[in-house]
Amino acid sequence: MTDQNPQTGADAANSKPEFALQRIYLKDLSFEAPQGPAAFKRQWKPQVNQDLRTQIKKLEDDHYDVVLHITVTVKEGEDVMYLVEVQQAGIFLLRGFEGQQLTSVLNTHCPQIIFPYLRETVDSVVNKGTFPALMLPPINFEALFQQALAQAQAQQEAAPETVN
Repeated sequence: MTDQNPQTGADAANSKPEFALQRIYLKDLSFEAPQGPAAFKRQWKPQVNQDLRTQIKKLEDDHYDVVLHITVTVKEGEDVMYLVEVQQAGIFLLRGFEGQQLTSVLNTHCPQIIFPYLRETVDSVVNKGTFPALMLPPINFEALFQQALAQAQAQQEAAPETVN
């Protein structure tokens, strides 16, 4: 009986999606305590604001650089007690992923792997500034990605059609 499968063993192995973390690295870090020593004399009832975004850049071959940017601003009233900006990044190998599947992996799985490192970096630098510990809450990157897709689709549907 002959083998009806046109793929050789090597071709079949190459067609399987491959996902591998190559490196996690700290790309940028900034900490500011504009109040200086006066910040330590105040009652501590902080208002924490965080702004998180993801940047994805294709490198050579099937490698991608995924960067989580976070800015954490902690205020007491109108005064900024401290500001932390971190860019935590990872280099990932993604082979055999196409279209929406590739976009999904880059926007959900990769940030989910990087986030614990970002979280630890923020907490560590805040502790080094001798402020109370700041543990960022977990983030559901899948839900954020789905929200972004829904928002983009709503904007596309709301945009007036152009006629050429």
